[in-house]
Amino acid sequence: MNKSISKNPISRRLFLKYSAFISATIAGPIFFTGCDVDPVTGKKQLMMVSKQQEIGIDKQQSSFQFSSDYGITRDAKINQYVSDVGKGLLPNVHRPDMPYNFQCVNATYINAYAFPGGSIAVTRGILLKLDNEAQLASLLGHELGHINARHIAEQISKGRLSSLLVSGLSIAASSQGSGVGELTQQLGMLGQGLLLSRYSRDNEREADYLGNEYMVKAGYPSKGFVGLMEMLDSLHKENSGTAQVLFSTHPMSAERLSSAVQREKGVYQYTKDYPLNRERYMDNIAFLRAKKEGIELLQQGEKYLAKKEYDKAENTFKKSINKLKYDYTAHVLMSKCLMLRKKPAKALAYANTAKKLYPAEAQGYYIAGLASSELKKYGKAYQNFVKCDELLPGNPQMTFYKGYCLDKKSDTKPAANNYMAYLKMINYQPNKYSKYAYSRLKEWGYAK
Repeated sequence: MNKSISKNPISRRLFLKYSAFISATIAGPIFFTGCDVDPVTGKKQLMMVSKQQEIGIDKQQSSFQFSSDYGITRDAKINQYVSDVGKGLLPNVHRPDMPYNFQCVNATYINAYAFPGGSIAVTRGILLKLDNEAQLASLLGHELGHINARHIAEQISKGRLSSLLVSGLSIAASSQGSGVGELTQQLGMLGQGLLLSRYSRDNEREADYLGNEYMVKAGYPSKGFVGLMEMLDSLHKENSGTAQVLFSTHPMSAERLSSAVQREKGVYQYTKDYPLNRERYMDNIAFLRAKKEGIELLQQGEKYLAKKEYDKAENTFKKSINKLKYDYTAHVLMSKCLMLRKKPAKALAYANTAKKLYPAEAQGYYIAGLASSELKKYGKAYQNFVKCDELLPGNPQMTFYKGYCLDKKSDTKPAANNYMAYLKMINYQPNKYSKYAYSRLKEWGYAK
């Protein structure tokens, strides 16, 4: 018997007891009581999260969100351009000492988001909707507004944010599917926007005001901010499915657009002759614009997936791959679709191609692991889950899957070690995976 886990066997009573204290055990270490000075207003505010804790939350969570968005683009020109525009705003922000970074992620849905320590990302989908550099600066300025006004830290302090407080992403572990035997349902790894803050309308007003200020001070015309608001208002009225996450995290209203127009005609009227830099924007995203038709097919395919119209989704993804032969996201989405259509062998082929296209990104290995498990190739599945865990450490679900594969190979001791590690990582939170892991540990004599 393995001494590392048999020394203190867990009982069912203890398992259930621990689950009742999840909020305290997870959230507790993050908080401290105290007042701070609002970096924007200069007034005292109740703030229970320090700067270092904001940075820590960012480091812990942003990499998982980036991966759920199919990783950071490998188009170095676009990523450098987004970063350069973002950095051009930093001399004007209220918290210049934060470790800011700006990324373009491969997701095709329309969104931009920020984490509290300075990480900001835009999707390929939203870049295709923007018309000029001034709009991009407005978008990044808005996200900088959230960070500088400490909106995420404010939500944590008021007890309004839960997903960012969960150690090791246990929320993701409990929301990914319907059971151990239905691995094909756990294809999102993390849902779009799962780890993102949901801002209030007041938060949005303040971020708009700050973003407008930052971009104007950087030399852009305020009409660029109006253009951004007009584009968002149009998407909101269309009820665009590709912008659903955007509006769930960033509430849109006619007031936001009208306020931008008022600022343009009033306090920022002097910027009317500043350049929008449209040509420079179009030149820098030229390679992405060449992929527009294929990306729009991916967006349509994801709509079919959401409706569970898997045959239409597969056909649409196939058309997209014909246009985007070397696109990582296209191959991962096709592999997910094929898994949902219960075609694991074909899914594995696309996942393996995705791994070759982007070997440093985790989702290809994740889907390959699920497909291999469905095919009862548990050794291969285990290798893929190990690699996924190396690339994106800290997700307890990978620890469970490693245990599951070892379990199926009858490697009881290492399987038990992984199951126990999984339970500890999620603080014994009850879900179908933890119950399965506990039942196996009990069968093997590692639990009472």
